[in-house]
Amino acid sequence: MTEKSLQKLIEEKGDMVDFLRNQQTGPNVYPGVPGEYSNWRDEQRAWAETAVLFNQSFHMVDLLVTGPDAFKMLSYLAPNSFKGFVPNRAKQFAPVSPEGFVIGDVILFYLEEEKFELVGRAPTIEWVEFHAASGKWDVKVERDERTAARPLDQQGYRRNYRFQLQGPNAMKVLEKAMGETPPDLKFFHMAPIRIAGVEVRALRHGMAGQPGYELFGPWKDYDTVRNALLEAGKDFGLLPSGGRTYSSNTLESGWIPSPLPAIYTGESMREYREWLSAKSYGGMTSIGGSFVSDNIEDYYLNPWELGYGIMVKFDHDFIGRAALEKMKDQPKRRKVTLALDNEDVMRVISSMLTKGDRAKYMDFPSAVYAMHPYDSVLVDGKQVGLSTWIGYTQNEGRFLALAMVDESVAEPGTQVSLLWGEPNGGTRKPTVERHVQTEIRATVAPVPYSEVARDSYAEGWRTKSAG
Repeated sequence: MTEKSLQKLIEEKGDMVDFLRNQQTGPNVYPGVPGEYSNWRDEQRAWAETAVLFNQSFHMVDLLVTGPDAFKMLSYLAPNSFKGFVPNRAKQFAPVSPEGFVIGDVILFYLEEEKFELVGRAPTIEWVEFHAASGKWDVKVERDERTAARPLDQQGYRRNYRFQLQGPNAMKVLEKAMGETPPDLKFFHMAPIRIAGVEVRALRHGMAGQPGYELFGPWKDYDTVRNALLEAGKDFGLLPSGGRTYSSNTLESGWIPSPLPAIYTGESMREYREWLSAKSYGGMTSIGGSFVSDNIEDYYLNPWELGYGIMVKFDHDFIGRAALEKMKDQPKRRKVTLALDNEDVMRVISSMLTKGDRAKYMDFPSAVYAMHPYDSVLVDGKQVGLSTWIGYTQNEGRFLALAMVDESVAEPGTQVSLLWGEPNGGTRKPTVERHVQTEIRATVAPVPYSEVARDSYAEGWRTKSAG
């Protein structure tokens, strides 16, 4: 029996917004690590004050792309330029549909000639797999599935381990673990290093508002490298991060991890939907939040809304180029941070201590309750934007939300409100209890919210100049 396609699922369900909003999938899970090693408050403080070790070995999909046409194919799928892109470099890779809307977002590693690795959520991985399977390119792909989607007997290993070492003391920890001065790498540049006698690939990277390193290598070296880093970090306040903490790190750095893949509509994407399984990411994901539209396309996002406009380069042919050329001079929403009003947040939380109407529960440190959160941002009851990630940061002492708003309200200091909770008592997702909607006042703030991130990252989507 032929497996049902995503296209067939869409035809059966008809209303994809209602289907995805009531999907039984909760937020992204972070398997392989405990929720907390110590407590999420100290683990958050570690990335700002000392150092933190994130473990990315389990929750992301890896796709190895090899072959003579690998560079050419990936360039054709990417709005950003591949000029000057050489081995031992990496870049953000966020392909768009022919209509110019983002399909997903991963990191692309250029490991060596004719050898690349993409790491991140599945939508981009599946888009690349589709083009590799088209027969138009001389490439091979090898998918290494994230742990939660693997059979039980295969959940104890991956092709590579992957760690993130972040924080003010990250360099000191790495130097002690290496026994020598680490190489002076530029942002998104890689180099081989040695830790505890084994070779490790080091990428200069940054998360959680602090610069740092991504360290990866073959799975057999997982324990060796991790234990060496933890031992080296004892004198520098290094803490391992659990899954609860990891999901909140993006609040300070400003990266939006959750654009809904723009794949559900359009004749240009039909062939892809017919190739894609109904059990793929697009068929199994969920939408949550106060924003509701009867048109799934209202959930699609363009590169500028995600802060990726600075990466779009029209120096090469790529899917979606014509659409983005038309879009680039049109009015667009701007990515911002919303600093939620503390008194309003306390009002929402205190409703849990009553027997009457209650607001939607706000979990700590991440308050996200679906794979793709979409909350309405309002001014005087009128929608002016969308919030797409929300949570609490110990380092700032408040709840923050990552949002995209109209230019008219995008200046820091502008007062808006976030509509919290779903209409009509909530959807049927298991992460949603019966509740009433309420508005939470918020102040528009820069993105990244972290001053360190705005000032220290290489020029790009995270910096002041990116807008």
